[in-house]
Amino acid sequence: MDSLNLEQTKNTPTVNCDPDTGIMEIKGSSYPENTSEFYGQIVDWINQYMLNVTGELTLNFDLDYLNSSSIKFVSDIIEKLETYFKGGGEVKINWYHEEDDEDIQEMGEELKEDTKIPFNIFTK
Repeated sequence: MDSLNLEQTKNTPTVNCDPDTGIMEIKGSSYPENTSEFYGQIVDWINQYMLNVTGELTLNFDLDYLNSSSIKFVSDIIEKLETYFKGGGEVKINWYHEEDDEDIQEMGEELKEDTKIPFNIFTK
């Protein structure tokens, strides 16, 4: 299985998904012109991982801005990982925020409340 590596643009985050380590990183600002196309690549990668690798997954979110459609896709990704987790897959989510960024911190706290996946919130 191949890695997924997307370079950061002015309106999309950096994405690095490594099947060998099971680490997924999404970092930067997220307000893509076509949110479903951008996040669809990540969802497809997760689907392939769950079918072909079935190892531990760690998802590191280090986002400084998300528009409303990005928030929906982040929630969808977490739901997909929850299905994997409930099926016995090992999953962990790490949510990073700047100390003074209450919006991103609160978003992480809200997402954490909605999942059974181990979900850590870290201040950078």
